[in-house]
Amino acid sequence: MGNFILRTLTGALYVIAILAGILLGDTAFWILCMLLGMTAVIEYTSLGNVTRTGSGDTVKVIPHVPWKSLPMWLDVAVALALITAGWSSIRFAVMQVWAIWGILLLCRMVATLYSSQEHPLFTLSKSLMAQMYIALPLMMLQIVYAYSMHLVLLMFVLIWLNDTGAFLVGSAFGRHRLFPRISPKKSWEGFWGGMLFCIAASIAATAVFPEYFLLSIPLMAGFGVMVCVFATWGDLLESLIKRTIGVKDSGNILPGHGGILDRIDSLLMVSIATLTYILFI
Repeated sequence: MGNFILRTLTGALYVIAILAGILLGDTAFWILCMLLGMTAVIEYTSLGNVTRTGSGDTVKVIPHVPWKSLPMWLDVAVALALITAGWSSIRFAVMQVWAIWGILLLCRMVATLYSSQEHPLFTLSKSLMAQMYIALPLMMLQIVYAYSMHLVLLMFVLIWLNDTGAFLVGSAFGRHRLFPRISPKKSWEGFWGGMLFCIAASIAATAVFPEYFLLSIPLMAGFGVMVCVFATWGDLLESLIKRTIGVKDSGNILPGHGGILDRIDSLLMVSIATLTYILFI
């Protein structure tokens, strides 16, 4: 019971923080993206630093953050510069921030040449992956936000509804495994349940608030389908990363929920897909 209460409280605080970041304006949303990006990059670059204790069925995998690692903090700096570059370009048209991002990226690559690590190229590859996997989608998310704050809000709601629908329908009717190699618990029934929730919510949003969502009902239904598909792929991709490394959660900053990367894994793919959707429809 105590764990359930803690998990519920943590989840509620997380949702409140997300809603506040979206509804309080573009500066608040930039700060939200910066906090999510910083924490997620730290978690991602620290995934390989684990300690295993116990044996047999009692093995515990405990990730730890190398707080004194200069490469990790360079990774964070490059990611935050990329997120800020997108935000400043949209709001102030200050292109010099892109130069700061480029300088930090160059510093990160040059630092690899002087690294005393046994496999510095592996660390650099993980660093560049963090920029593409975490920072770039969060930067693109701000472009979507500039287009429509309400679309970003709907996007988060759809991701949460997709998880809820997949869990409810999958728990009740799940028989056929969706991707057993990566996530044995996911089912096709749950996937279609999540999609039904997303489509229904998208249509309801544009029907109730047509002034906020300028797309037609068929296009909004397509948006719901798109969010469901890419949210599922995003979740599976992070599951593949964790399974490859051998950890259950990306971190423990959210008691009962794991790490920030565990919470935004779907968002990262959906952000890219959403920007593409609104630019090409």
